[in-house]
Amino acid sequence: MKELIEKINAEFEAFSKEAELQVEKGNKAAGTRARKSALELSKLFKDFRKISVEESKK
Repeated sequence: MKELIEKINAEFEAFSKEAELQVEKGNKAAGTRARKSALELSKLFKDFRKISVEESKK
């Protein structure tokens, strides 16, 4: 669980950096990378939810 949270934090940092580059400088490639990070975050959040529910049932 701790490892998953670390992955989520790292991916969110990457997303935040790329999204800021897109907004501030109009960097289209950064927008693509931000969207890719958003998809990865979505997967990680689903994994987190699954693990969290399993842990709460114990």
